[in-house]
Amino acid sequence: MDGTDSDMIEVESSPAQPVRPPPSSSSGPDQDEFVRNLLAMARRLIGQNEPSQALHAVVMAIRSRGGDEAVHQLLSRARELYTNKVQASAAADQLASLFSEFAIAEVATPKYDNGDQPIAEIDKSGTSILSETGRKQVMVDAFSDGSSFVCYQCGGLVSTLRKDEHYSFWCCKM
Repeated sequence: MDGTDSDMIEVESSPAQPVRPPPSSSSGPDQDEFVRNLLAMARRLIGQNEPSQALHAVVMAIRSRGGDEAVHQLLSRARELYTNKVQASAAADQLASLFSEFAIAEVATPKYDNGDQPIAEIDKSGTSILSETGRKQVMVDAFSDGSSFVCYQCGGLVSTLRKDEHYSFWCCKM
């Protein structure tokens, strides 16, 4: 077992200890192996839900390759990407909120069907049978999907397909 392997075993057994890079006089293949081991350890630490230790291993790998300047550049780039992602996420949330408000406003506007009777908003007085029996949500759902309307005269929930028949035959207030 060489010095690099013993360093890896020390780090795995006690993750709080820093990893010592190989001596600067080591050759390229030894340093490549050291970096590979650090990155493999970082992957394992991520799998073990240890992101701080994984980040430490990645920083050590970068430092062994490019020094402190490389670490600084990488962390600056990561911060920039994170900030852009947060800003984009906030912009997307704001756009979704605006679309929601627009959709709600569009649905909430009263509609008129050929100038006859206006399609009523949900019975605000609570005089419908569904409201009186505690099933107002049924009325809200039927009204919001456009399949039904609330009659102004009787307060009944009526299918839009049966509007004329309702006014002609069934509405008790006409």
